[in-house]
Amino acid sequence: MAIAPARDPLTNRPRIYEGSRIPERVPTILEVDPVLREEGDILEINFGPNHPSTHGVLRLIIQLNGERVVGLEAVIGYLHTGFEKNMEAKTYWKAITYAPRMDYVAYQANEYVFVAAIEKLLQMEIPPKATWMRTLMLELNRLHSHLVWLGTGALELGAVSMFWYCFRERDAILDLFEMVGGARMHTRYFQAGGLAEDIPIGFYEECQRFCDTMPARIDEYEGMLDGQAIFLERTKGVGLLSAADAVALGQSGPVLRASGVDWDIRRSEPYLAYDDVDFDVPVEADGDVYARYRVRMREMRESVRIVQQCLDGMPEGPWIADERKVVLPPRHELHTSMESLIHHFKLVTEGYRVPEGEVYVPIESPRGELGCYLVSDGGPRPWRVRFRTPSYVVLQAAPTAMSNALIADLIAIVASLDNVMGEADR
Repeated sequence: MAIAPARDPLTNRPRIYEGSRIPERVPTILEVDPVLREEGDILEINFGPNHPSTHGVLRLIIQLNGERVVGLEAVIGYLHTGFEKNMEAKTYWKAITYAPRMDYVAYQANEYVFVAAIEKLLQMEIPPKATWMRTLMLELNRLHSHLVWLGTGALELGAVSMFWYCFRERDAILDLFEMVGGARMHTRYFQAGGLAEDIPIGFYEECQRFCDTMPARIDEYEGMLDGQAIFLERTKGVGLLSAADAVALGQSGPVLRASGVDWDIRRSEPYLAYDDVDFDVPVEADGDVYARYRVRMREMRESVRIVQQCLDGMPEGPWIADERKVVLPPRHELHTSMESLIHHFKLVTEGYRVPEGEVYVPIESPRGELGCYLVSDGGPRPWRVRFRTPSYVVLQAAPTAMSNALIADLIAIVASLDNVMGEADR
């Protein structure tokens, strides 16, 4: 049955998508119209600093004309941690632990992009088993991130039950992470050269069980929301962002694809095993909150497909490169070889040297293009570390998406952008 377009509660007219609203310069701040400021009744309020679906502290300065948002500025910096500068003070080996803590929802993606940048400078070849296992872990992390987004985003709109359904499957994914890395979050399972340890006994069976049950779980999520009249009214036609707006504002990931732009780094610039697996890139044309919801729901199904293909095609062999100047010696050698013990000690305390040079490595994180710019001066520590984080960039789209929206729609729109403030501030 066709769903009627959502109506503006003030005018009772359908909310119609009118294409780009970007003027000559790209607005990252929604400014109040001068005529309206002179003639209208403008109320400026602080929305925050608090947690409006942002997984961190965000302050929104909002100008209201009645219930209509006519001005908006996003203020960040309340969660600043200086991760990048801290990484420059550590050896490459020790700095790996900092990267996943920037985005503590998609931590495997942050961990991988930094490790991949190191490997690119080292020109290190990675064993096939590590390549496929990394692909599997990144897709499990994509599922994990989307589940957290769906559960918390629906909770903000009053769908309390969805939160518990999503965290049921999130817990199953964390169990899989714990099996391979010993920790449920920030596993440090990706090392320069491959993986920290071999894939443990029992992982394939548990992961297969998850792949068998997850599609039916996604059906449950859609069954609870797709026909829910209140959810549809709060999401369809709300937070419009055209393809032209999204491109001009540097968007990527689900936000860009929900505006009709067919771009995914996994397919366009393949890395790891993505050119060896089959998957579709979900694209929606409406550019509203509902379209961003649909893209992420479809992406979860594709991630399950990729994980299944990784399980079926996982090669045998070593899980880490045999590069003793970079890779820790096997643990069993530490009891019998003094050279291995010394080598282990020097790697952990002094680190390894990386050839002089600079690289930029982009990947498709759950939130969009996540890039690591890494500069080496030939020493054991990075000379410069800089991350291109989608959570920071997506905040630029908030004023455009909020243009002429209602204050009641603000939470739904901000939640649909799926930003993590730890990654934005870092």
